[in-house]
Amino acid sequence: MEEVILEVQDLTLERGGRRILNQLSMQVWSGHVHALVGPNGAGKSTLASTIMGLSGYDDYQGEIRFDGELLNGLSVDERARRGITLAWQEPARFEGLPVWQFIAAGARDRSEAALHEALERVGLSPEAYLPRSVDKTLSGGERKRIELASILAMQPRLVLMDEPDSGIDVEALGRIFEAIRHLKERGTTVVMITHSTTVLRQAEHAFLMCCGKLIDKGAVSRIDGYFGGKCIPCDHQNLPTDQEPAR
Repeated sequence: MEEVILEVQDLTLERGGRRILNQLSMQVWSGHVHALVGPNGAGKSTLASTIMGLSGYDDYQGEIRFDGELLNGLSVDERARRGITLAWQEPARFEGLPVWQFIAAGARDRSEAALHEALERVGLSPEAYLPRSVDKTLSGGERKRIELASILAMQPRLVLMDEPDSGIDVEALGRIFEAIRHLKERGTTVVMITHSTTVLRQAEHAFLMCCGKLIDKGAVSRIDGYFGGKCIPCDHQNLPTDQEPAR
């Protein structure tokens, strides 16, 4: 039996009068790299924001448990203290904040050596980047890598990564994949939200979402069929007229 680190039970969330998550239930195994895939608007990013407890995503029905402990009612900071973190699709900028301070803010070890190691893990020169500011002078790929360096320094128990390949080049993506493998080696559980088969194939297990529901789960090779146009029959409003819904 795999150890479950995160369990979502009958999760429902409405925003702007629209139901985004619809009685969604899932279990995430500890120490594995998972992928969460599905079409635009499926609710993938909303699910990550709800698990993290972000403002505007905290008025939900159902249960979220982390290591068996109910997270309902806990703030973002309280969830972070339990070891959960979210890597944004578009990393936040903290204008004027030095890179070293950005990485050190949540780091377990704030020593110079630890900060150097975190940047080196993502392929950035500590000498060149630690003094720089986290601002618009950094490219999207650089900010992605710096954010990941900060996560490596945190040593969290669960990382939710929203589109880890967004806005970066091939070299940077390779470094990110190396960092994800390093996180796994240290026992961190990773959930990657993605539309990319390249990212999906870095995972060991995958979930398929549509219309706020979990449609399927299993081996990456199984879920990979979704990307080949073999979408699982369902009662989606855009269902082709010659296709009958699954029962």
